[in-house]
Amino acid sequence: MSDFWVFGYGSLMWNPGFETIARARGRMYGVHRALCVRSYVHRGTPQSPGLVLGLDRGGSCHGVALKIAGERREATIAYLRERELVTQVYLEAWRRVQLENGDRVDALVYLVDRTHEQYAGRLSDEAIGAIVAASQGRSGNNLDYVRSTLRHLREMGIFDPHLEAVEQALRGAGLPSA
Repeated sequence: MSDFWVFGYGSLMWNPGFETIARARGRMYGVHRALCVRSYVHRGTPQSPGLVLGLDRGGSCHGVALKIAGERREATIAYLRERELVTQVYLEAWRRVQLENGDRVDALVYLVDRTHEQYAGRLSDEAIGAIVAASQGRSGNNLDYVRSTLRHLREMGIFDPHLEAVEQALRGAGLPSA
């Protein structure tokens, strides 16, 4: 089996949970990163949903392309399906990613399903901040998830206006900065 790529735009950037043989900054066109998925498991509950990132249509998204050895293909994809498809809010797809060196690769990615009941759509930064500040799920605190993602994006030199605006709303609500 040949090596393959996975595109990470949220927690996969800083907590992939699988072995990689290379990683590079990448950019995917036609989608953007957004806190648009109500989390019933990892960062919230059905009674008190959190918000996690999804790739929604339009724009482009900077993230991380993770290269996986071919012999780890089946195990990695099985792991990702268990992690990402727990409530079927994401659609598994192969999409073109442009690496920072200019190369283009096909990468496995999980896109938000806009028809799913957990799709939150576009909320105000203040509404997102209020949800994020109050939610917790099996994988931990929703605020930690958002701030970890933002911190890793900043470390990579990636400016994400959506997450920066949410961070500003959180600060405006009296919560400390990431």
